[in-house]
Amino acid sequence: MHKKIYIKTWGCQMNEYDSNIILNNFKKKKYKITKHPKKANILILNTCSIREKSQEKIFHQLGRWKKFKKKKNIIIALGGCVAKQEGKKIYKRANYIDIIFGPRNIHKLNKMIDLVLKKKKKIIKINSKSIKKFKTYSNIKHKKKISQISIMEGCNKYCSFCVVPYTRGKEISRPHNEIIKEILYLTKKGTKEIILLGQNVNAYNNTFNNNQYKFDKLLINISKIKKIKRIRFITSHPIELNNKIINVYKKTNKLSNFLHLPVQSGSNYILKKMKRIYNIKYYKKKIKNLLSIRPNIQISSDFITNFPGEKKKHFLKTINLIKKINFDYSYSFIYSPRPKTKSFNTIKKKKKISKKRLYKIQNQIKKQTKKWTNNMIGTIQRILIIGISNNNIMQLYGITDNNRKINFFGNNKIIGKIKKIKIIKINKNKLFGILIK
Repeated sequence: MHKKIYIKTWGCQMNEYDSNIILNNFKKKKYKITKHPKKANILILNTCSIREKSQEKIFHQLGRWKKFKKKKNIIIALGGCVAKQEGKKIYKRANYIDIIFGPRNIHKLNKMIDLVLKKKKKIIKINSKSIKKFKTYSNIKHKKKISQISIMEGCNKYCSFCVVPYTRGKEISRPHNEIIKEILYLTKKGTKEIILLGQNVNAYNNTFNNNQYKFDKLLINISKIKKIKRIRFITSHPIELNNKIINVYKKTNKLSNFLHLPVQSGSNYILKKMKRIYNIKYYKKKIKNLLSIRPNIQISSDFITNFPGEKKKHFLKTINLIKKINFDYSYSFIYSPRPKTKSFNTIKKKKKISKKRLYKIQNQIKKQTKKWTNNMIGTIQRILIIGISNNNIMQLYGITDNNRKINFFGNNKIIGKIKKIKIIKINKNKLFGILIK
């Protein structure tokens, strides 16, 4: 009888990608995948430790699974960034866990489970400098029009608030030919848009056939794949957004008209304390250079408020930057001290101030997002048609270059193609258009 696997994923797109690799490996071993944890023999939790709150949710989830373990003999495996960060300390709070594995050990999970079944011993594997886990992509049963692919992992920047270098390790880039090979495989399954993933995606740097392939060259080579109609990438670091990458926007229209470029703060004083390397003048210059090539490109960003040392004057500079750049949307958070980071032992501010500042950031961004959306009415947009609308089976939907979802009436035969749509109205924050023939 086949054992059943259930996996729950918390965190970023990289975690989702890792979970797909894990499931792939189990499919090759003829395990069955279930969507119901109560039916599973093996429960896997792929975790994120970017904030304290998300980490606490993980232990609450494990507590619920503990009840399942009391009723029947199951294996519980904890992976991802929390596993790498906490290691053996996890057993102090959850000693019923059988396997603890790091982000770079996911390809070994099958063997770990076999050992637990045979020897009934707990296993911890959280250290690895290799990226052998990416060897398992080719068995993905996949028919998505938009696919994510990880091209590098880790970070060398060591920002004072960020736990990534300690959980994901130093930057390692996948071989250029392996990335192209995986994308070609995905195009055979119907993929039309690729989203390149990495903690510092634009720091990609690999040597292949004695040639150095940096991110700009990788983008150009992907753009030459005919079946790929659009390319996006996340998450970029401002210091790595060099002129060669910016010039790729001039060379191909396959790069989407949307860029996520985290700035974190509008204050040079706070950026210095965060160890972000760049200053606001540098950040603005990069945006200006990009806009000179793509005047209509829309920018999103990340913001942290309540960072140690942030005063009202620093916060107001962040609000001013948000207005100046006119960010389309953002991910914004109250500072969360993380173990091992340089800012971990610093004094925290009052929560009331934190929440008020976070609300002001989010409220300002919402105003700008709404304005960007309203300005689309009457415009003609290139959209990648994804499929049938969830809200109306008579309609299709697609994604614009600037990352908006559009509903419209059309023939199913055009699914997977790039078409021009005129935006005619907004209804309850949803955009509707008509197909231009």
